[in-house]
Amino acid sequence: QVQLVESGGGLVQAGGSLRLSCAASGSRFSMNTMGWYRQSPGKQREWIATITGGGNADYADSMKGRFTISRDSAKNTVFLQMDSLKPEDAAVYHCAARILVGSSWYSRDSFDYLYWGRGTQVTVSS
Repeated sequence: QVQLVESGGGLVQAGGSLRLSCAASGSRFSMNTMGWYRQSPGKQREWIATITGGGNADYADSMKGRFTISRDSAKNTVFLQMDSLKPEDAAVYHCAARILVGSSWYSRDSFDYLYWGRGTQVTVSS
């Protein structure tokens, strides 16, 4: 059974940074494509970034230049570095996984990801 556990959320002032982590267990991590999403009250889930098993990354346009996704296969962990945070970045951030796919498999669609973490709350004060 694949399990994903996010950490690193918290309260930060606007302009500050946070680094989120997502620890994966129960699968061969190198064969997973990982994604980060966020959801705030009353809004739809929003795609942030995806990183393939081969290490290729893609970002939502609004996140480019501020957010960086990376992975450490030795630690079975994917990270989301968030810089220049804005109050509108406040949300619950979730990581997601699609396992046993090719190293270049990629999707922005949340329905393509079968495993989800419970999320970590990010709050940005103005």
